[in-house]
Amino acid sequence: MNVNLYGCRGKWLMADLGLSFADPAYPGIDIVLPDLAFIEERQEDLLGLVITHGHEDHIGAIPYMALELGVPIYATIFTAGLIRAKLDEEGLTDRVKVKVVKAGQPVKIGPFSVEWVPLAHSIPEMNALLIDSPFGRVFHTGDWKLDDTPVIGEPASAETLKAIGKKGVLALMGDSTNVFNDKASGSEASVRADLEKFVAAADKRVLVTTFASNAARLQTLGQVAVATNRQVCVAGRSLDRIIKIAKAAGYLLDFPPTIDFDAAMRVPPKDLMIIATGGQGEARAALSRIAHDSHRLKLSEGDTVMFSSKQIPGNEDAIGIVQNALAGRGIRMVTERQAHIHVSGHPGRPEIETLYGWLKPEIVVPVHGERRHMAEHARLAAAIGVPRQIVQMNGDVVRLAPDGPKIIRRERAGRLVLDGDVILPANGTTMSDRRKLAANGIISVAVVLDKGNRAKSRPQIAVQGLPVEEDREDFIEDAAEAVLDALEKAPRDETKLKESIRLAVRRKATSWTGKKPVVDVLLMRV
Repeated sequence: MNVNLYGCRGKWLMADLGLSFADPAYPGIDIVLPDLAFIEERQEDLLGLVITHGHEDHIGAIPYMALELGVPIYATIFTAGLIRAKLDEEGLTDRVKVKVVKAGQPVKIGPFSVEWVPLAHSIPEMNALLIDSPFGRVFHTGDWKLDDTPVIGEPASAETLKAIGKKGVLALMGDSTNVFNDKASGSEASVRADLEKFVAAADKRVLVTTFASNAARLQTLGQVAVATNRQVCVAGRSLDRIIKIAKAAGYLLDFPPTIDFDAAMRVPPKDLMIIATGGQGEARAALSRIAHDSHRLKLSEGDTVMFSSKQIPGNEDAIGIVQNALAGRGIRMVTERQAHIHVSGHPGRPEIETLYGWLKPEIVVPVHGERRHMAEHARLAAAIGVPRQIVQMNGDVVRLAPDGPKIIRRERAGRLVLDGDVILPANGTTMSDRRKLAANGIISVAVVLDKGNRAKSRPQIAVQGLPVEEDREDFIEDAAEAVLDALEKAPRDETKLKESIRLAVRRKATSWTGKKPVVDVLLMRV
């Protein structure tokens, strides 16, 4: 969930505006958004939004937040296409300005000059941002790696990067994701051999799942399909969108023609390759539905599924559910652990050392990783001779120049959640209540009282999510007695009366179960 702000002479530039995907800590939530309170309070001084590349953690929040920011978005043609598709889905195409820029051609934005510098990654047109200011130049890497044989695009050469270094780099904001890896990530071109070997060896259907945004992998899979004489069927809206936008931007022009689902089921199994979304176990993605036999595309015993992607931490259980469903149907699986069918899009230590040797930054500010990654990144930078390093946390305001680096204050940098169509604080009342409900359940109590606070009938009690399944009726009876006891001792003030009943019922639930459920009390008078 990347959002970065650069300030100079009172004006601000935002680099990327991404989202994250929710975990069980956010019940009922799929999408987590950044809290932009800091820059929203300074909105008149925000000049623009500059984008490194089109991954969700870098552009995903744009359709939810860009309209209110009210500034133009600058991106290269492929990334701009992805952004426009998102804006179109939200009916914002004509309300948010997207400006297409060209790599290597600086754009003047207030006190800043920004140049897009192509670097290799797992999506076309990943660009570092070379941000020039009156106080020095910042090299904001985005996500990157070094790749001598990229399948798509042409990253900046060593000579180009060395030339940037010779002109001086005040600070480098560097990707920390793979800083613990002692080996380079490897070239995208290197995965073709094993992909082709396994596809050629399969005598029935082959399904390959990969990140939809990895257009280079799609290019490779298209080549593998042609080499093994298989027709291609694509399953997943995000794949269809990426292919369409990539072709419009001049990529994937030789990708083989695709066939629809019905035609795919008529093709002899040994002549078909399916490319599908869902390698991270997403329940609604194509692979999950295929694995559970609820999709128009069908797999059967002896077919092969290849996971040409990395297992993202936190997705293990979801992926396991899909893989177990496939295994239960006799479908063979191949992952990156069995074959060289995936490479990372982030730099290992050798690549970091090489890039820093070319750019020779005065300061390194590690980003894009957990605290342990960033701390190790700072140690690595110091070991290879970078004069100054600083490890910051979300919300830290870091002065780079003059007299930097220095953390000068902290600002709010929280999280928001998209709950249905409403954006809420991630730790606000709604989510706090929902966590309590998920953990402890709820008891609803309705009592009809006369003017003297005497019960006119037996209290009505409903229980949800409390572990009293076999003894539910006995518990309800006991809880009703607790309500009546509370009424005998309760004060006449209605607010205090409701609280007395609430506490009495919760104490009863705790004594029965050890849980502390939410107790909702409704008083009615006759």
